[in-house]
Amino acid sequence: MRQALITGGARGIGWGIANALLEAGYAVTVTGLTPDEVKAIPAREHLKAMQLDVTSDAQVAELFTRFDRLDALVNCAGIIMRGAEYDIETFKKVVDVNLTGTMRMCVAAKPLLARSGNAAIVNTASMLSFFGGALVPAYAASKGGIAQLTKSLAIAWASEGIRVNAIAPGWISTELTRGLTSDEARSAAILARTPMKRWGEPADIGGSIVYLCSDAARFVTGIVLPIDGGYAAM
Repeated sequence: MRQALITGGARGIGWGIANALLEAGYAVTVTGLTPDEVKAIPAREHLKAMQLDVTSDAQVAELFTRFDRLDALVNCAGIIMRGAEYDIETFKKVVDVNLTGTMRMCVAAKPLLARSGNAAIVNTASMLSFFGGALVPAYAASKGGIAQLTKSLAIAWASEGIRVNAIAPGWISTELTRGLTSDEARSAAILARTPMKRWGEPADIGGSIVYLCSDAARFVTGIVLPIDGGYAAM
């Protein structure tokens, strides 16, 4: 059975991806930042949950001692601190989680992925990989970095049988966007620009991950795939 690891998979987009990969026949391990997040994950066959802080070298290294095989790594752990990211310490924290944390996971996973011979990494970029965000300079910078990191690793690791791609979710209804979905005016502005005229759901993301991790995408690497209801086309 193919094995997948999803950081930040305890909730939101990551949880939607976990369910899609389980349905596709993977054994899935998800991580959450806190014990409460891990405990809240429902029991399901072929699903494991572990606690992980992606900013900790020691925790990341220890996590991979628990695997003897890994075929897919999905990096979903991320934070956003709207209105606070002009504080330098906050800026550094957001970048450490979103960008450096992703690199930390990729590097630590590489030996296992290379042994698979047909492995995939999927990183989580954003619409803010392409657009600026006045309230979230750290988040936007980190997601722009994810796009270029993905392309760089795709080039570097192709010869070892590791494909590296990214998704760029649009406006997805999760805990991270609750402040926007509950603000009638801001939500209306987002929907006005979204051709499909609705917020995305975590379940809308999973199918693309299943594809990018599958043999159907065996000649696909280095892409950043928007999943946005047409938002970027406007």
